[in-house]
Amino acid sequence: MTHADEPSEEKNKLGLTEKMVRLSIGIENWQDIIWDIEQALKTV
Repeated sequence: MTHADEPSEEKNKLGLTEKMVRLSIGIENWQDIIWDIEQALKTV
């Protein structure tokens, strides 16, 4: 959502596409983060 209001031209210039996924990661254990991502990708 950080670039949701940006015009398409600006997004293209920054290399941002609709296929990208933004991850917001806190201080979780890295193994938990990897597990969460793997589980999410399996369901897509």
